[in-house]
Amino acid sequence: MDYLPKLNLFINGHEFNYKFFETLECVSKTWSQREAAKRLGISHAVLNRRIKNAEDKLGKSIVETTGAGSGLSDYGLEILRRYQEYMQRLQEREIPVICGGHISSGLLEVLSSEYGLESHVYRTQDEVAIHLAQKDMVDILTFDDPVQAFMRDLDFTPVAYDHLVLVSGGRDVPKSIDDINGMNFVEVPGSSQRLAWNTLDDNGVDYEIVELVKSPYEALKRVQKNEDLHTFLNSSFADGSNVLEKETKHIISLVNLNPENTILNDFVAFILNEGQQIIREEGFEPI
Repeated sequence: MDYLPKLNLFINGHEFNYKFFETLECVSKTWSQREAAKRLGISHAVLNRRIKNAEDKLGKSIVETTGAGSGLSDYGLEILRRYQEYMQRLQEREIPVICGGHISSGLLEVLSSEYGLESHVYRTQDEVAIHLAQKDMVDILTFDDPVQAFMRDLDFTPVAYDHLVLVSGGRDVPKSIDDINGMNFVEVPGSSQRLAWNTLDDNGVDYEIVELVKSPYEALKRVQKNEDLHTFLNSSFADGSNVLEKETKHIISLVNLNPENTILNDFVAFILNEGQQIIREEGFEPI
């Protein structure tokens, strides 16, 4: 079953339905109010009334007469441009949007490519992805850290396991948790690094977080440039010490926000079956 969206918009407190915007679009293409009315299947008087009512509400000219006929004023063109931008967003949703943490969304990007699913993949922090999902801008939500899904009581699907490794800028590789005493760390807020910090706190380790960055890519770059800095990153993403492997093992998961979509359901089924071999090849532990 096909669903074709029609969009109403509020402009300066006044609501205008899709018929008004279709009128503007048609006038802009035909340069003739009569021809526009004919294409829309309405009378010239009805078209004029739509435009006049809008101009009265907004207090500005929307359609003007030119040497070539009737066209949109600058104000009318701006209104039409905004409408077309919103419509473009709706039409783009025909291609599934995958959004989530840097690690989980990166994995889903590989899996969608292997499956042959055309999708838009956006990598960001888990909390930002959740915010976009709440605005109905996401079809598959992915999580680097399962706690975000637990906190919101979301029906998530585990797809892989991962753990954190300690990445050091210097040559010394910690062999035990006691070796971490006195280290300075780069943190990626809102990531699964919380598992490492909790473990260090529980064991009374003396450490300090001296920098905050937005992504694991930035954290890795900072550490590589400074031998006095350290960080915890996913083992699927970077090489490092497995000193906290057991304590930081966690689930990589997804939430299918469009369960009525057969294509997305089939894709999730692929991930949980044939896709598990791809997950292993990408450095994760299969479910």
